[in-house]
Amino acid sequence: MANAAVELAFRRHLSGLEIPYEVKNPTPFAGPERYDVSLGGHRCAIQSFLISHRGQIAEIHRDPNVLLSAPALVPADRHAGDEHTQDDLYLFAFLSGLTAASQSDIKKAIETGQPHHLLHIMDEKWGKPFNWNPLAPLTLKSESDEQMLVEVNGQDAGREFLTRTVSLPPKTKVVLKDPFYSITCVHVHHPPAARIGIHSPAIKQTHVIGPMDWGNIWVYGMDIYLAGYISHDEFRRCADVIAPNSRVFQYNRTPLKSLAVPISELRPLSRLLEKVKEWEKGSDI
Repeated sequence: MANAAVELAFRRHLSGLEIPYEVKNPTPFAGPERYDVSLGGHRCAIQSFLISHRGQIAEIHRDPNVLLSAPALVPADRHAGDEHTQDDLYLFAFLSGLTAASQSDIKKAIETGQPHHLLHIMDEKWGKPFNWNPLAPLTLKSESDEQMLVEVNGQDAGREFLTRTVSLPPKTKVVLKDPFYSITCVHVHHPPAARIGIHSPAIKQTHVIGPMDWGNIWVYGMDIYLAGYISHDEFRRCADVIAPNSRVFQYNRTPLKSLAVPISELRPLSRLLEKVKEWEKGSDI
């Protein structure tokens, strides 16, 4: 969600400044979010980091320059695995905002009237099935004593986004014949007090969602900082290796082996935007 928010904000920023850009061959919504934005024919991979600790957020608000000491991280396998040209670009951004992800925090947010968005993420058997076959007819059932609205999200045969909202009567099966080939997540507006089951004859399994199996993806008080950019080739030449479980500004423990250059060594985004029109005329970086 944070990555998508940054990418959309970046596109909105470009539009507001009347900077020309393209969205070329976007990946399916369930796939990795990369290389969607193209500036002057140069592919841009936006690497964004969610900062959700109150102390760090307050520090950034007091002085955004603290971000200059952070590393501009790219997972090593992603950097090595993608097909790049030397003119492809990495853009780095930070998103600061509080989250309410635990069950107690979700309950508190709802009780105080805060916005929330509750999702249950399906496992890979449903979200990325090995065999791309129709899952219909899907059967949904709620064990609740009350009527429930449930939104099912996934992909159709052409891997396009498909969503349907289903009204589930109390303890009654509902058959959904829409052409789902995958189901990535399920959304409800209010925390269910009982279990919800989804059955597919193709998977031959009933997926049961318990009352505690919902997460809140809403980010509160969101601010986005576009920190700078660097070409893929320059990043390759200058980056240092960051071992997994290292402590850095963004993470108490880095989840993956990464490559990094200091944020302070990135080029200013204003320079990139000034260059875009020159690129349109065939100029180099």
